[in-house]
Amino acid sequence: MKIRFIYKWLTGFSAALLLFLMINGLGSTGDYTVGTGDVLELLVYEHDDLKTRLRIDGNGNIDLPLIGKIQVAGLSLEEIKSKITVLFADGYLVNPQVTLTIVEYGSKRAVILGQVARPGIFELRENATLLELISKAGGLEKTAGSKATIKRKSRFLDETDNTVIHIDLANLVEKGDSELNIPIMDGDSIYISKADDFFVAGEVKKPDVYKWEKNITVLKAITLAGGLTGKASATHVSIIRKSDGKERVLSKVKMDVMVMPDDVIVVPESFF
Repeated sequence: MKIRFIYKWLTGFSAALLLFLMINGLGSTGDYTVGTGDVLELLVYEHDDLKTRLRIDGNGNIDLPLIGKIQVAGLSLEEIKSKITVLFADGYLVNPQVTLTIVEYGSKRAVILGQVARPGIFELRENATLLELISKAGGLEKTAGSKATIKRKSRFLDETDNTVIHIDLANLVEKGDSELNIPIMDGDSIYISKADDFFVAGEVKKPDVYKWEKNITVLKAITLAGGLTGKASATHVSIIRKSDGKERVLSKVKMDVMVMPDDVIVVPESFF
C-alpha cells in the first residue's frame, strides 16, 4: 500500500512541477506549433552571416536567407528545423547544423495541463473556447476530476493579481451547461484536476483503483470491482483510511458504509 501512496505523491509532484515550468515559460516548446506573428531566431554553426530573426507573416511564411519564402505555420520547431536543414543542404551548405528558437510569440496561445491526453501549449483560433482547447489536447483522461482551473493574466497595467476561474467539468461535459464553455484568452493557463479515487483489493474479481464519487458505499465499490469471488468473506471487509496524515483500519465494516477518497477496501479470504 505504501508503494501506491508514494507513486501518487510522485505523480502529483511531477504534474505540479510541469505546470510551474510551463506557466513560467521554462517548459519545452518542442511541441508548440508556430503561428502568424511568431518570431524565430536562426543560427547555423560556422555561418554567422546567416544568423537572423524571422517573423512569420500573415500567410504563414518566413523569408529564409539564401532560400526565400517558405511555409512554416502549423509546424513545430523540430519540423521547421528539419525543413530548413534539408533546404540548406540542397546545394547551399555542407552538413548544415541548424539551431532554431522562438524569441517572440505573436500568435495567441494557451497552456493546458493535467488530466488531458496531450498536455502542452496550443495556438488559439479566434473565439476559442474551453471545450475546443480540451479537444485540441486530445480530450479528457479517464482520471480527470470534476474541476478545471484557469489562471488568467490581468489585462490592466495597474493590476498585478491574476484572475483564477474554476469550472465545474461535470456540469460542462456531462450536463452540457454551455455557459461554462467560456472563451479562452491569450496567455491562459488551464489545469484539469485529477479525480479522487479509492482502491479495492483482495477477494474481488477486478481489484483496481476506481474513481471516487459522492455516495459510493462499500457495496457499490465491490460491485464496481466485479463483485466478490467465491472465496471472499463478506462479513470481514475492512477499510484502510488516511486521516490527519495517519492510516487507521476500520474492521468488519457494513456494506452501507460510505467510501471516502483514498480509501483502500480490503476483502479477505474466508477460511470456512
